[in-house]
Amino acid sequence: MILSGKAIRERLGSDIIIDPYDEMQLNPNSYNLTLHSELMVYEELMLDMAKANRVRRIEIPNEGLVLSPNQLYLARTAERTTTHNLVPQIEGRSSIGRLGLFVHVTAGFGDVGFSGYWTLEMFAVHPVRIYPGIPICQIFYHEVLGPIEEYASKYQHNRDIQPSLMFQELAPHRKLDPQLPLNFGVERSHS
Repeated sequence: MILSGKAIRERLGSDIIIDPYDEMQLNPNSYNLTLHSELMVYEELMLDMAKANRVRRIEIPNEGLVLSPNQLYLARTAERTTTHNLVPQIEGRSSIGRLGLFVHVTAGFGDVGFSGYWTLEMFAVHPVRIYPGIPICQIFYHEVLGPIEEYASKYQHNRDIQPSLMFQELAPHRKLDPQLPLNFGVERSHS
């Protein structure tokens, strides 16, 4: 079952934390999350799952920024959320989808216990101008049946946009395959 807007409000401060919270963003069965003012793009032409790929930051000015087609942009929500005893999920808002902007390519499903900012994998079908602070997606909550084990993995308590950390999952396998890259440090390029 999905929580109604009233149920979301009733569970604020206990099972649901949204910071900052704005009552105007509460919907009948979801809550609108807004876009932070920064994006991240990969600098590599070919991405490698077994290593930390270089990234570059882009500030979204108040007058907006045009996203180009065929480019993956990583962004994050301005709100930090924490969820206990429920499964959080985000979806792009229909008004955003009707502009040809995919807000999350595959990762809209959260885990019980997740705490942090939501990283958005944004992809534009055609050029579209975005703005900081726009309601970009909505979070909703599913009830859970059965015993709960809370999330405690690599993206927990993030404080920023999170590029893929898949290389951390592959690192133990390096011993079995010496062809895997040796450099698993995070490389960053700031612009």
